Amino acid sequence: MRIGLTYTGSEKKHLNYVNWLKGDDAIEVVELSAGKNNLDELHSCDGLVLSGGIDVHPKFYNNSELNYPGVEGFDEARDQFEISAIKKAQENKLPILGICRGLQLINCFFDGSLKQDLGELNKTHKGGPDKTHEVIIDHDTLLHGISQIRNGNVNSSHHQAIDKLGQNLKVNCKANDGIIEGIERSEKGQPFLLAVQWHPERMENQNSPLSKNIRNSFLDAARKI
Repeated sequence: MRIGLTYTGSEKKHLNYVNWLKGDDAIEVVELSAGKNNLDELHSCDGLVLSGGIDVHPKFYNNSELNYPGVEGFDEARDQFEISAIKKAQENKLPILGICRGLQLINCFFDGSLKQDLGELNKTHKGGPDKTHEVIIDHDTLLHGISQIRNGNVNSSHHQAIDKLGQNLKVNCKANDGIIEGIERSEKGQPFLLAVQWHPERMENQNSPLSKNIRNSFLDAARKI
C-alpha cells in the first residue's frame, strides 16, 4: 500500500508523520511536494495525507487582508500544489486525512474561510511545545464512530482556525471554547474524508483513540481502494 503525504517543510516533523503512518505495517509513504513537482505520483497512491505547516495564504479563502500580528511568509506554491492534490484525490475517490494546516486547507478547498488569528484563545491553542486541551465529539459523526468516545484530550499548536465552514462539510468536534477541531463530509456514502486540528502523529499517547484509531481507520479506507 502507498500513501501520499505532503511535505511539512521540516524533515524532523515530516518523519513524525512517516513513522506514525507506517507503524509496523508494510506501507510505503510517498513524499508529495511543490518542490518535487510530483503530483502525478498520487495516481499510484491509495490515500492522501495533508500535513501541518505554515499558514495558508489568505487569497485561497478569498481574503485580501493580513490582519494579525507577527504574520510570517507564505508558500503559495505549496498551497496551490496541495489544492491540486485534494482535487486529484477527489477525482480518484481516494481517502483523505487532513492534519492541522491540512484541515484548514481542506476547509478552504470547499469554499470555507479561516480566522486569521485566535488572539486571546492562543493561550489555549498555540504552543511550542504543544498545548493540551479537551475536545467534545458530536455523536452522529464519522469521528465518533472511529474513536468511540464523546470527549478526549488532544495536543494543540495552531493560531488559526475555521471561520466559515466549507460546503458539504460538517463539524465533528469542538474545543470547550467553541473552536472547531475536526471536520468531515456532511453526506454519507462518500469517500473517506476526515480532518483534525490537532497532531495525532505526535501525541504523547499514541494509543489514544484520537491518534491510533484515526490512523487505523484511514488506512483501512486506503486498503479498500
